[in-house]
Amino acid sequence: MPTHAGTPPIEQETDTPAPAGTPLIEARGLNRVYHRPRTSLTTPGAAVHALREVSLTVRRGERYGVVGESGSGKSTLLRLLCALDQPTSGSIRFDGREITGRPERRLRFLRENLQIVFQDPMSSLDPRMRVRDLVAEPLVALGLPVGGRVAELLDAVGLPATAAGRYPHQFSGGQRQRIAIARALAPRPAVLVADEPVSALDVSVRGQILNLLADLVDELGLTLVFVSHDLSVVRHVCETVAVMSAGEIVENGPVDEVWAAPAHPYTRTLLKAVPTLEGLL
Repeated sequence: MPTHAGTPPIEQETDTPAPAGTPLIEARGLNRVYHRPRTSLTTPGAAVHALREVSLTVRRGERYGVVGESGSGKSTLLRLLCALDQPTSGSIRFDGREITGRPERRLRFLRENLQIVFQDPMSSLDPRMRVRDLVAEPLVALGLPVGGRVAELLDAVGLPATAAGRYPHQFSGGQRQRIAIARALAPRPAVLVADEPVSALDVSVRGQILNLLADLVDELGLTLVFVSHDLSVVRHVCETVAVMSAGEIVENGPVDEVWAAPAHPYTRTLLKAVPTLEGLL
């Protein structure tokens, strides 16, 4: 793996639990720079700064929202927090353990404890696999017992046991997202990351999925990191929000306070874009 500027050395891995009160996710000074392809032999590709000095703290049991328009850097941030990409510089710790620069073979603790629900369930679920195999796949990959876990998870997300023998294309969009949520919960993670989980769904089922996520987070004692372009959706499920623009966090704090008295002009712009019934009645 290439060395990244500013990446701290990996400390000796240990099974010692993190001290009480340690943030579950802690990011400090994250920068991510991409380079566009060369347009000539003499001119290097232009640098694109996707993240600029981003820092955040997510505490255990917190419901943390990241909101911003397309291109704001929120998807890049998510990939770094999930160790699907590496920062150009900066540090990320999960439950007190550094994950920046750590090779995949030493990320098992993260893969077991952090799972993702993606935006489009149809593209994240293998159409050739039955639901029982899709939901069990994370358990098989991690060498964990399957047992009756699939039936338990289908019931938890409101799907009948008969769904286990069917294929993703036989379900509606909302039902497929329920399958994706069940799959993410299979290894009993501590953190659930939701990447625009309702933006590809019909308006009529968005509320159902948001309520399901909120209920599961409460029932299972999960930490939630919820990424969206819609501040009203984040307000529905999160207690803390970070507002991103041009690769930076421009405002963060309790979501109700940010909603009631936004301090940054960009946050006020996002709030003005929230649909209301004013003028339609």
